Amino acid sequence: MTHDQITLIQDSFKKVAPISDVAAEIFYARLFEIAPEVKPMFKGDMTELGAKLMATLGVVVNGLRDLDKIVPVAQDLAVRHVDYGVKSEDYTPVGEALIYTLDKGLGDDFTPDLKDSWVAAYATLSGVMISAAYPEAAE
Repeated sequence: MTHDQITLIQDSFKKVAPISDVAAEIFYARLFEIAPEVKPMFKGDMTELGAKLMATLGVVVNGLRDLDKIVPVAQDLAVRHVDYGVKSEDYTPVGEALIYTLDKGLGDDFTPDLKDSWVAAYATLSGVMISAAYPEAAE
């Protein structure tokens, strides 16, 4: 990720944060639509899970300029998600749902450059998460 890409991501997330509850609803609706097999992994209050999702995303977005600090946190999160039944292939629909959510939430502000930036960030972080949680899948 370039400096400009990180700036684009961080600026766009400032527009998403005020609508985080709606963004989380869009995200989970889309995720369960394209990957219904993951729905049983989500137990509990979806509003609470959505708030946790958006808070975690905020921490990651704000930490993109200091990957040395957020990568270990992301790796730990990935390892813990294995116990919930998350598989390496589940990261693909999560990424698709994230991009869909940003597109819907940001509308015309979700430019091709911004999309490319988010895709690059997700690829970077999901890659390190998959490598940490599923070393055999990373090979």
